[in-house]
Amino acid sequence: MILDLAESTKTINERTVKKVPTLRGRTVVNLFFEPSTRTRVSFEIAQKRLSADSVNFSVSDSSISKGETLVDTAKNLSAMNPSVVVIRHSVAGFPHRLAKLMDASVINAGDGFHEHPTQALLDLMTIRERKKEIKGLKVAIIGDIARSRVAGSNIPCLTKMGAEVTVMAPKTMLPFDVTRLGVKVAPSLKDAIKDKDVVMLLRIQTERDAATRFPSLREYNRYFGLKLEHLKYLKKDCIIMHPGPINRGVEIDPEVADGPFSVILDQVANGVSIRMAVLLLLLGGRSIYEVSD
Repeated sequence: MILDLAESTKTINERTVKKVPTLRGRTVVNLFFEPSTRTRVSFEIAQKRLSADSVNFSVSDSSISKGETLVDTAKNLSAMNPSVVVIRHSVAGFPHRLAKLMDASVINAGDGFHEHPTQALLDLMTIRERKKEIKGLKVAIIGDIARSRVAGSNIPCLTKMGAEVTVMAPKTMLPFDVTRLGVKVAPSLKDAIKDKDVVMLLRIQTERDAATRFPSLREYNRYFGLKLEHLKYLKKDCIIMHPGPINRGVEIDPEVADGPFSVILDQVANGVSIRMAVLLLLLGGRSIYEVSD
């Protein structure tokens, strides 16, 4: 249902005047406690295109910098009666905690090493656009599986939709007993990507000390980075994905990221459509299926 609605919102994003009045009078607060470009900006654009009022919360300029607790901040924001709160936080489960404290709808824009739901939805949308069906597809996810919230949402999402998921990473970046997630584990990059319909690379999170889990970035690229020489193992209609930001020359080489197999910019574009759909489903408007009026 979300993917179908996102296809409808995509028509708005392709117009000359990219705006509808569906959520006029609704207020959305964007709470980003971690740096973000694609997610934060696409949420803001989605809100503006639906005519919602956006309020961007700056942590450095807020009372949190004066010692106010997150719980008190949440209660004070709730008292202002926003319609939706979009939150990204370094603590896993904090959006769930926030939802218990507020009457507003809460959207998880990424929490710690836990999940990133709207990223998985935009990835599914991108895959479905290219492959028509998700069921039966063979998908490889390569990178920091244990600490990636993108993997944390994509693996259950893809398997639930009927895809066969294979993961590959340094052993220090694989969760204990990873096969319980319903995935296969490939012994090498070649084995991981061969005959796959989708290859998804994950970013090395240097800000979370991920680089301490292998000898060097150069060695990571040698054994786990997708290069031009690997393209011969791909199916002719394979698509290459990456949630961004890209560490060029580490998890993926520039020639591959910018090459014909890449749908990375399609993912970014679909992020706006998916987030418009999520906002519509939460807030309703006149009718969630009348966004083109």
